[in-house]
Amino acid sequence: MPGEGARKRIMKHTELDVYQRAFEAAMNVFRLSKTFPTDEKYSLTDQIRRSSRSVCANLAEAWRKRRYEAAFISKLSDSESEASETQVWIQFAVKCEYVPRDEARQLYEEYESVIAQIVHMVHNSKDWIIP
Repeated sequence: MPGEGARKRIMKHTELDVYQRAFEAAMNVFRLSKTFPTDEKYSLTDQIRRSSRSVCANLAEAWRKRRYEAAFISKLSDSESEASETQVWIQFAVKCEYVPRDEARQLYEEYESVIAQIVHMVHNSKDWIIP
């Protein structure tokens, strides 16, 4: 968040609160997906892991593209999309009865918070770009 940058100088994408939250959420996805049936290995398991990790990867790319506002916003948009995709896979995991609803709800809500932070960064992109 912009206030975050004002409080302390962020030097690396790994210092961003949104990145840290997305990374932890992706690790939670990984832990949960380890219990999915083996016949889901190349479908739901692979998809949910890829999208959750892609949130972080796109945040890292966005961070390195801060010299160009449009590129920065584009990568943030990709990150937001991947977080939404992860939420869809979470819903499928619940419907397939691979994940308890209460665990899934917490994870889904964590991605809602990540998405909100990303959207805030997009709306305040001028606070983040390198002049």
